[in-house]
Amino acid sequence: MIAMKRLILKPVILLAVLLTVFSFKIKAQDLETATLLTRSEQYDKAQAMFQELIKKEPSNSKNYFFLGENYLLDYFADTISNSLTVAAKSAKEVYQKGVEANPNDPLNYIGLAKVAYYLGDNKTAVEDRAKARSLLLPYKNIKKIVPPAKDYAFALAKIAESYIKDGQVDTSLALPLIREAIKIDNKDRDVYLIAGDIYILVNDGSKAISYYKMAEFADPQSPTANMKIGNIYVKGRALQAAIPYFEEAIKLNADYAPAYRELGQLYLLAQRFDQSREYFKKYLDLTAGNIPAKTKYVNALFYAKDYDGVIKNVEEIFKVDKSRTYMNRIAGYSCYEKNPPDYDKALYYMDALFKTVAPDRLIKKDYYYMARILLKKNQNYPKMVDELNGLKSQLDKEKSKYSTAANAAEKTKVKANVDGLTTKIDSLQENINKANTEIDKAFEEYAKVLTYNPDDKGVLNEMATNYYNYRRYDDAARIWSKLLDPNKDYVEDLMRVGRAYYTGEKFKTADSVFNVVITKSPDYVPAYLMIARTYSKMDPDFKLGIAKPKFEKLIEVAGSDPIKYESEMMEAFGYLSYYYMMNNDFNDAKEYYTRMINLNPDNKENKIKGYMGIGSVELRSTTAEKTNEGRLPILARAEEAYQKILAIDPSNASAKSQINYVHEYVAQIKKGINPNEIKGTIKNAAGQPLAYASIRVKDTAAENLTSSKGEFKFEIPEGSAVLIISAKGYKTQEIPITKTRVYNITLEQE
Repeated sequence: MIAMKRLILKPVILLAVLLTVFSFKIKAQDLETATLLTRSEQYDKAQAMFQELIKKEPSNSKNYFFLGENYLLDYFADTISNSLTVAAKSAKEVYQKGVEANPNDPLNYIGLAKVAYYLGDNKTAVEDRAKARSLLLPYKNIKKIVPPAKDYAFALAKIAESYIKDGQVDTSLALPLIREAIKIDNKDRDVYLIAGDIYILVNDGSKAISYYKMAEFADPQSPTANMKIGNIYVKGRALQAAIPYFEEAIKLNADYAPAYRELGQLYLLAQRFDQSREYFKKYLDLTAGNIPAKTKYVNALFYAKDYDGVIKNVEEIFKVDKSRTYMNRIAGYSCYEKNPPDYDKALYYMDALFKTVAPDRLIKKDYYYMARILLKKNQNYPKMVDELNGLKSQLDKEKSKYSTAANAAEKTKVKANVDGLTTKIDSLQENINKANTEIDKAFEEYAKVLTYNPDDKGVLNEMATNYYNYRRYDDAARIWSKLLDPNKDYVEDLMRVGRAYYTGEKFKTADSVFNVVITKSPDYVPAYLMIARTYSKMDPDFKLGIAKPKFEKLIEVAGSDPIKYESEMMEAFGYLSYYYMMNNDFNDAKEYYTRMINLNPDNKENKIKGYMGIGSVELRSTTAEKTNEGRLPILARAEEAYQKILAIDPSNASAKSQINYVHEYVAQIKKGINPNEIKGTIKNAAGQPLAYASIRVKDTAAENLTSSKGEFKFEIPEGSAVLIISAKGYKTQEIPITKTRVYNITLEQE
């Protein structure tokens, strides 16, 4: 009877076992089908299937994990159209539900670690990885491992994968996990694929290919390994070598969409457009839905650098479906990247993107591109500023001419020039104001980029460089200061900060920075040069003499190797010689010009500068000589210096011009005329003479006051260019010095 019962029970038990096995196979098959859709980049279909599986099996934590993976992979497949913030939020919600479904499954903790790591929350990422690792129990015997060996190895590989971010990976943390995973299960396709991905990131293509081959051996029916090997060859520009791998992927799975896309891009790069279109069409068919498919096609064109194709297709999409405003993003990027770029059109698309897309859908690249577009659109800003300054200087000269015009006809002619320049200045100023607004906005966009990673050195350096290029020198110095690394030799980095302050005319701050450099590196000649220049800028009229000892110190330090520091020595000689000349110390001035000549016997340019300087000193010294007879030998020495220049360079125009001037000067002296004497009368608008008005030669100490009749007469230094006329209660004027040497000036009341 018992035996009979056993016989009766056996079919029932067998049926139950078979049903259980069959049910398990269906579930496993459904999960495998869904993950296959993910690998085939059919993310929408995969998402729908995972969600259906979750409804059927809400306690199966793996369904949640793979749905979260699907969200993240969908983002990474199209970082142009998608938002990391949105994808990470969706994935995190799913992973958390997976943890609730089974707190002992490590996979969803790994998913949470990935999300935290992508969003820059490293602390949480470390905690979640540690939690996942704690659920992988220590083992002595792989056969008795908990969880089972396959799951254990897969979890380890996924932890290793969680260290990948922004095309980089910490191999010291990732590879030990991969090695342990392979030790536990040496037949897992996914473990080998992850290993290959890690080696690709450290540019070890041969190692990556070997792991992809192992993945192929572990699962001969999977197209993924062939796809990844093909990508390696494409990256190395070995396009022909890549083709068989993509074709093999298609043989293994005719619905494997990524392989068609890669072949489409490959043939596009090879300019085999018919084949490219054929593969893209198949890719579009597989990814289903005309507009979504075309969107993916547009992304493929962007990565293939067919920017005109991108713009054309985006416009076609907008004709059919204007709701996909995020496509303005890729169109804007393409207008910026195309050759030649179209910055106005790029800005048009980016403005449309920012106006129509929700803030949480905007991505880091949007702010980055917007900043770059705005700056490139206004790349002529420095030239416009220089042009404006030039026009203003021109206008001042024309106004001076107007005030000294001899008659009404001449005034009318000059007035026309004044009006024309004023109109140009107003128009240019308006353009500069508009440019300033857009440039300021560009830096606001950079600031938004930095909210994603405040310590991004690449962005900070680019931002500082652009601050400098667009003449925001204080801001450039401020950001470059942030990038200083005290743990390395950062002398040149400090110099960059100092130069920015110097260019921005923050001379005291610049001086303090350069002195820090000298403290760190006492023999660093460029710092001494910049200190000397800084003090020269602080004393442009040579009145204080504060730059003199700085240039003397520069000569002392650079003198250790005068040929190496030849340009620095020449600059110091040039300053000191001019300084002494302006202070009428002609012997010392000539001494430094002579040092120029002797610095490097092989350098003709140095010699020419030195002799030109000596000639200038001799000419200037004629103003200190009271008699015409005494001036003649001085002029002879000046001509001798200029003749030495012609011996070196017979076609030197400046030397020839100066010799002609000397000859004219000598001729005038012989006629009893002083060519450096000026005279005139200063009056007010009512025609009344102004007594004690000042007539000063700009950039010199030469000055004279008018008599009670408003008259003046005195000798000016040779080579003087501008007179500064001033009187108490009247507007100061700058008058260009002309050959007439007679200046009758009318000053306007303040």
